[in-house]
Amino acid sequence: MIPGYFLRRGAELAVLAAIVAACLLDGAAQAKDPVPLPPLRRSIPAASPIIPLPRPRPTIPLPGEVVTEPAGPSECQLRMTTDIALIEPLHHITGANGCGIEDPVRLSAVMTKDKVRVAITPAATLRCTMAEALTNWIREDVAPIAATLGAPLGGVANFDSYECRGRNRVFGAKISEHGKGNAIDIKSLTLANGRSYELTDITVSKPMREQLKASACARFTTVLGPASDGFHENHVHVDLAERHSGYRICQWAVRDASDLIPLPRERPADAPPREP
Repeated sequence: MIPGYFLRRGAELAVLAAIVAACLLDGAAQAKDPVPLPPLRRSIPAASPIIPLPRPRPTIPLPGEVVTEPAGPSECQLRMTTDIALIEPLHHITGANGCGIEDPVRLSAVMTKDKVRVAITPAATLRCTMAEALTNWIREDVAPIAATLGAPLGGVANFDSYECRGRNRVFGAKISEHGKGNAIDIKSLTLANGRSYELTDITVSKPMREQLKASACARFTTVLGPASDGFHENHVHVDLAERHSGYRICQWAVRDASDLIPLPRERPADAPPREP
């Protein structure tokens, strides 16, 4: 049995050696005759004509909006010089459902009469006449009134300016003045010392807020704040809506701590139990 076993193992090893040798011979043959690579692409001669690239695709407006090139600076834009305000003229906007702005500008800052720059944050997209009315209000009324708080006015927080939507964001409602670039919502005022004051904060000076209300109602056709319609409890809305017979709306309840209705006192712990 032992000699037979060695004979079989020897035959197997011989077969394995033959396979290895065949592989080595095949690899050597492949090394001598490698698969040819594709020829290199010819370089373009310097004298060849250059094919121009296609023109860049134009900017696509938002759905429902069409922009057109402005004809030139409007009379309103010419009045808004850099010593009064910092504006950027924009393309005319025509939106869906009656939205759009005829003479749009982006108002980023107002310059006070004392040459102090009051930032509008973020910059407000408005019809130029609305931007002009807002600028005059800030320069002539808001800045002097805010200075009574202890420092020059440094910024106005823009809560909302142009936005194509219905009034109070109610679906199907009449188009808002925001959708015409004819309105702005103001959240707060910031002084040059960094302190911020919300217009609806009952802890802020009530006489100061009363003055702001009176001046706003004298300049704008609509002023909405707390107690107006439930949608303006944390900001003040002003616009230049055009109405029959020059009708104006001024609804802004300037509240203070005395206007709060106190909650009933808690029931004492030693009180007798309630009757069933």
